[in-house]
Amino acid sequence: MYHISFCAQANAASGMAVHDDCKLKFLELKAKRTYRFIVYKIEEKQKQVIVEKLGEPAQSYEDFTASLPADECRYAVYDFDFVTEENVQKSRIFFIAWSPDTSRVRSKMIYASSKDRFKRELDGIQVELQATDPTEMDLDVIKSRAS
Repeated sequence: MYHISFCAQANAASGMAVHDDCKLKFLELKAKRTYRFIVYKIEEKQKQVIVEKLGEPAQSYEDFTASLPADECRYAVYDFDFVTEENVQKSRIFFIAWSPDTSRVRSKMIYASSKDRFKRELDGIQVELQATDPTEMDLDVIKSRAS
């Protein structure tokens, strides 16, 4: 039993490739503000992270949260605009590791073990958030973490 568990963890931890598009779209979000958000998915068969969905600049935070599946893990990047108490317009780039309680255990393991390596590929992340249900990443949480 121990051996099987160990093999599954070793296999899950073995590196995921990151599709070039993941970095390119992130750079466009960061530098040109071409997108409001990016949702990333791990393709388990190809063992790589791919771009699943791109949010247009005019899309809202609600549009973003609606694009995350209720029972599957995802990585996401969200460009959050806000105004400080000093009335200064600012922006923070959030990295969100979405791992709902209802997702498969294997999927949670793969996403958890690949997260740090994937996040390192995206240079410019300012805030990281881990969420297992929608309340852990609602707009109030985002606002409090942004400032």
